Amino acid sequence: MSPPVFNFVDVKEKFTAAARQALSGKTCKHLITVFSQISGNETEKKTTLDQALRGVLGDQIIEQKTSCDDYLSLIYLSIDAVTEANAGICSATIPFVLLGDVLDCLPLDLCDKIFSFVEKNVSTWKSSSFYTAGKNYLLRMCNGVDLLRRLSKSQNTVFCGRIQLFLARLFPLSFYPGLNLQSQFNLDNITVFNKNEQESTLGQKQTDEKEDTMEVEEGEMGEDDAPAPCSIPIDYNLYRKFWTLQDYFRNPVQCYDKFSWMTFLKFSDETLAVFKSFKLDDMQASKRKMEDLRASDGGHVYFAKFLTSEKLMDLQLSDSNFRRHILLQYLILFQYLKGQVKFKSSSCVLNDDQSAWIEETTKLVYQLLRETPPEGEQFATMVEHILNTEENWNSWKNEGCPSFVKNRTSDDKPKRPTRKRQAPEDFLGKGPEPKIFMGNDELTRLWNLNQDNMEACKSESREFMPSLDEFFAEAIEQADPVNMVEEEYKVVRNPNYGWRALRLLSRRSPHFFQPTNQKFKSLADYLDTMVCKLAKELPDIPSEEIKTGEEDDDDNGDNLLKDSNDSPSIQSKTVTNHQMDDIAAKLGSQWKTLASHLEMKAAEMREIETDSEDVDVQAKLLLVAWQEREGSQATVENLATALSAAGFSQLAERLDNSIQNVK
Repeated sequence: MSPPVFNFVDVKEKFTAAARQALSGKTCKHLITVFSQISGNETEKKTTLDQALRGVLGDQIIEQKTSCDDYLSLIYLSIDAVTEANAGICSATIPFVLLGDVLDCLPLDLCDKIFSFVEKNVSTWKSSSFYTAGKNYLLRMCNGVDLLRRLSKSQNTVFCGRIQLFLARLFPLSFYPGLNLQSQFNLDNITVFNKNEQESTLGQKQTDEKEDTMEVEEGEMGEDDAPAPCSIPIDYNLYRKFWTLQDYFRNPVQCYDKFSWMTFLKFSDETLAVFKSFKLDDMQASKRKMEDLRASDGGHVYFAKFLTSEKLMDLQLSDSNFRRHILLQYLILFQYLKGQVKFKSSSCVLNDDQSAWIEETTKLVYQLLRETPPEGEQFATMVEHILNTEENWNSWKNEGCPSFVKNRTSDDKPKRPTRKRQAPEDFLGKGPEPKIFMGNDELTRLWNLNQDNMEACKSESREFMPSLDEFFAEAIEQADPVNMVEEEYKVVRNPNYGWRALRLLSRRSPHFFQPTNQKFKSLADYLDTMVCKLAKELPDIPSEEIKTGEEDDDDNGDNLLKDSNDSPSIQSKTVTNHQMDDIAAKLGSQWKTLASHLEMKAAEMREIETDSEDVDVQAKLLLVAWQEREGSQATVENLATALSAAGFSQLAERLDNSIQNVK
């Protein structure tokens, strides 16, 4: 049985109804359900749904919706239909098609609101689901016949700028359709001005000004009521030469022509001379700036095209922003003329005189920028920095605009420098130079002292151990006060000597294993004591004046024996298990107070609390942990001291009494 024929009309009606219901519910779940229920090829169903969505949009436009929310809701629905469904129930291009239809049919004020939606969702357009499918649609919609050509560059300047910024955010820097690779100029940007001297009103204007000045009484208009006119006499020749320069800024290639260059040189010298002779006052420029801000409600005043009326010439020469604009055009032109551009013709080369004039004029332009208020120094520094940075972009374009994102291939991965592998006989000492390299000069020297190191280690000459008198002879001599050897110069202060002395004492001297009550701060102090003992025992070494320190040991031993006869043994002084049970029962829940005086850490206290919930057991665990940590120092005396410090004086006295009873 053959499959049923796909009915385009019926399916489109179902999709249209489902789309309207999805718009009312603001979710595409119902649309996805209907799409899955309809049988047929996926491609046919997607195409039908695309047509249904365009049909719904057409109905909305016919109804002449005054709000853009209905249009945007449908576009949001198409985006969800592409992203939320597993494989997408409509084409990835349908959101862009709907946007193009809306922008074609709406007036410019509503297009502004629709484009705000496009700007906010730039991250969506750059995602993998939409970028490949929609980049050409967006480029044609913004920069082609759809939107940008409907706008006036003089009246819709901000809107045009927003479109250009959106395209810059959407596409990478190396996107070729957005690059001017051949450095072409906008030759359509023609500045229109009066080129007929017969129609000029500059002479008539000066006469009218004189008559008006005679009619105004003295003191009737102050300085704050009218802008200060330019003090430079303005005639038609200055007006014509000034605005003729815009043609060279529009098309810099003319400067490479000999006759055109002479005209540009003459007109530029006169224009810059006017700027140099008429310097703007900082207060005057600040006042004009404040007036412009008040006139625009705080916004920045900007015009896409110059106003070339003869009546405005004197005011323009007094305007700091206008002057900066002209001077900046000079710097941009000079940078192009001097720079290396890939697509320049071979005939576009400056001679020495032209290069010298450009260098001198560049210095003059920067000087005029610094003298132009407000903040002329900062502005000139910023312009110089920007133009220097522009050189990097010129070099990048000359190289063909390579992408800034570089993927590292396996061939480009850094490789370790290859070294010629040594033959085994070379590093095993069997080559022409029988020398084994150990990686270190000192180790190499030691290893190569003998041809056969194993036999050298078995040599009878290595089986020796110095005697105590030979090894400690120098130390005993230095210990004698008669020799007056300072402590820092004694051999016992040498760590290497001390290490060998300990090894020798452990093999030769019985003093090494004898216990002593003396405490030594360093190895050198211990060796001093041992040297004194050895000096007394060893023959042929004078030791009468060397203090051995044995007297102190004997005294300490006698005192220790005396104390041991009068006091209980070590076992009797250690806290017993019975005593700990008694104290734990008395402490109870107050065991944490004693824990801090027993120097128990917070982690140990938490572990005790986790081991048992009974407070008596916790107190016993505390004492057991303390006993295990202190070992032989876990005495009754130390515990009684901690109890007294913690405020348990009665328990401390009871513990002392138990010891007295034992005695």
